[in-house]
Amino acid sequence: MTTRTSAAEATGPRTSCDDTGERGGVDDRTVRHFAVHHDRVVISVSRGGRGRPLVLCPGLSSTQAGLHELIALLRRDHDVVSFDLRGHGLSSAADRYSFDAFLGDLRAVMAELGRLDLPSAPVLVGYSLGADLAVHHAAEHPDTVAELVLIDGANPVPEPFVTEAELPEFRAMWEDLATRYENERGSVRQMLLTAEEILALNREIDVVRSEILDRYRKVDRPIRMIMSTAMAGDSGEARTRWRNQNWRAGIERLVRECPRLSTSWLDAHHGLVFTHAEEIAQIIRSAHGARCVR
Repeated sequence: MTTRTSAAEATGPRTSCDDTGERGGVDDRTVRHFAVHHDRVVISVSRGGRGRPLVLCPGLSSTQAGLHELIALLRRDHDVVSFDLRGHGLSSAADRYSFDAFLGDLRAVMAELGRLDLPSAPVLVGYSLGADLAVHHAAEHPDTVAELVLIDGANPVPEPFVTEAELPEFRAMWEDLATRYENERGSVRQMLLTAEEILALNREIDVVRSEILDRYRKVDRPIRMIMSTAMAGDSGEARTRWRNQNWRAGIERLVRECPRLSTSWLDAHHGLVFTHAEEIAQIIRSAHGARCVR
């Protein structure tokens, strides 16, 4: 299928989504909102701030509204472009939610930015699934990215997280997540994926991460990782400890492959973008990572 990308940027007074993620009648001339159309999906994009260009790619179940604190902090010294993935926030629903489909959303946004007036290639920041998307995009289109900041994702873990034995546990967890998001439908924080779609996507991500070292080897751009020490939580249960150890082992493996890559660890769980936004923004401000290519 041919992908067609277009954008229409709004100007002047409008009803907008402000930094709290709520709609209100605000004369907002500092944040611009536009839509990118591709693959029969409408991607909602916002741009605001001043300074070095930066693109923030969200992860599964995260939206611009949910990431409002981090976005606001980054806008203090970056020209920040943020967006909602298909089926999230103000972007439209889709008939497929595969890894390649989400990667297409990022590609479409980056292609549109290539037609705008950015003074230089942007820093590409990805959270969780967004980090994996960022690595794949940078490997395929290195000239469109100045450097990468990867937050708790794109981890070449030694063992998959979603095993056959644990399918019932994960299915129940994601059924609960999908049910909780039913209350957000129609809002700026909505997430439209079903439990089965979330499960299928996470199994696909396990496969993607088993092969991601090859993608890293193609990235000739500085890379900084910002990782949580307790990705799976801190319950103390044996399986939780194993998941956290597997998470750290993946980064240790990545560092061996890319010894000049820079890594920062935060004492947090996987929701670190919500609980440690100030620390993450400060790391991004000072990010001068190293190239992974050997």
